[in-house]
Amino acid sequence: MTKQEKVRYLINKLEKLYPEVPIPLLHKDPYTLLIAVLLSAQSTDARVNTITPLLFAKANNPYDMVLLSVEEIKEIIKPVGLSPMKSKGIYGLSKILIEKHHGKVPKSFEFLEELPAVGHKTASVVMSQAFGVPAFPVDTHIHRMMYRWNLTNGKNVTQTEKDAKRLFPEGIWNKLHLQIIYYAREYSPARGWDFEKDIITKTIGRKSILKLKNPLRLKVGKEH
Repeated sequence: MTKQEKVRYLINKLEKLYPEVPIPLLHKDPYTLLIAVLLSAQSTDARVNTITPLLFAKANNPYDMVLLSVEEIKEIIKPVGLSPMKSKGIYGLSKILIEKHHGKVPKSFEFLEELPAVGHKTASVVMSQAFGVPAFPVDTHIHRMMYRWNLTNGKNVTQTEKDAKRLFPEGIWNKLHLQIIYYAREYSPARGWDFEKDIITKTIGRKSILKLKNPLRLKVGKEH
């Protein structure tokens, strides 16, 4: 299979498996999505979804959020991990949104990435899922799958994003990145990987993976 044939196969297979892809994080607008994505760093969507209703019951907009103290925010979000950094980020970005953006989340990569605790991946998710701007957020799932499918060298997420944007049509980026995440979680996780059920990797996977009788014996340094 050529790389383009692999890409066509991948797109068609994922579309059959996941014709609908709901956004995994609970939210009601760009602000609550931004906060949820920030909280999801080094945590799971499921865990974040148990915490955000508690946080948003107290503050679901920047004006109410800055009425809370950083310590109050930290206590609420503690179960998702990294709460000292995340609570400062949430308070700080809420203050900046009020002071510089009239309380609204800016529809701009540049302005989003200037906010505390907001990196390129978080900005990409918000631009894609809140505003419908073509983006290809690369999380650990997509980074892992792009490597397993031999569509990137896996050196870093920046390179993985460049390769994804080069290989896939821009018009499907926003849906495709979610389809890959859903597939990775269901069929190709980092741990407890049942290779026999991972039909896409079995079909288009990296040769070094396909040659192994037990893919779980891959060196940790090669997995993402």
